[in-house]
Amino acid sequence: MNDTTPAPAPQTGDQQTVQRTAVVTGGAAPRSIGRATAHRFAREGWAVAILDRDGEGAKAVAEEVAAEHGVPTAGFAVDVTRSAAVDDVAAQIAASELPAVGALANIAGIASPVPFLEVTDELWDTIIAVNLTGSFYTSRAFLPAMLEGGYGRVVNMSSVSAQQGGGVFSKTPYSAAKAGVLGLTRSLAREMAPHQITVNAIAPGAADTNIRAADATEESEAAINASIPMGRQASPEEIAALVVWLSGPDAGYITGTTQSINGGAYIS
Repeated sequence: MNDTTPAPAPQTGDQQTVQRTAVVTGGAAPRSIGRATAHRFAREGWAVAILDRDGEGAKAVAEEVAAEHGVPTAGFAVDVTRSAAVDDVAAQIAASELPAVGALANIAGIASPVPFLEVTDELWDTIIAVNLTGSFYTSRAFLPAMLEGGYGRVVNMSSVSAQQGGGVFSKTPYSAAKAGVLGLTRSLAREMAPHQITVNAIAPGAADTNIRAADATEESEAAINASIPMGRQASPEEIAALVVWLSGPDAGYITGTTQSINGGAYIS
């Protein structure tokens, strides 16, 4: 006997008529993908909640975004490697005057340029915790609100380092963590698909952000640029545009993918 149960209706999620909140992790730093993403979400009409270990910075960027784009915003101090802290901030957002959460951009991350044989247990645990476990904690904390609200997009930040095995700046712990993000994304996408919630990953190549600021030199940056077919690094704004597009209604049938944005540095 054929199953005549109707398929779920397509999820339109018209952002022009229904304002939702985009949660952005790692949005406090200057010249960062998180900050650019917060601005881009607001420019597209989303309310924005910024989560960062730097609570004062998160609040300052939230005020900046609100002033520039005229949308509701809030900034929160949270360490994404602490499960209870993430759950607490999710509860705060749910109880606030912000609209229902409709998107989560997991952008918080730290680099790891240390050679493998010099990697300590502590460094390994930290890199995995920030770059991978944090995305697990935030996804688990905010997906219930998306399920309840009937609209959901999760965008996880991976890296070209996961695809090609390092080779840009960060080394093995970072590559392993970002490869884990791809596995998390694909499996979570499969579980959430029946609920019409999408989960995708972005894999940037070298980007002109502050993540390498402490170790970058003029020579090292020139070498990175020379290794990229397009001859330059991505801007935070270019990556932010992709995050926000994947969070919108036009990307409702795209899930479980890895979206490369690397100027041709890695083509597969």
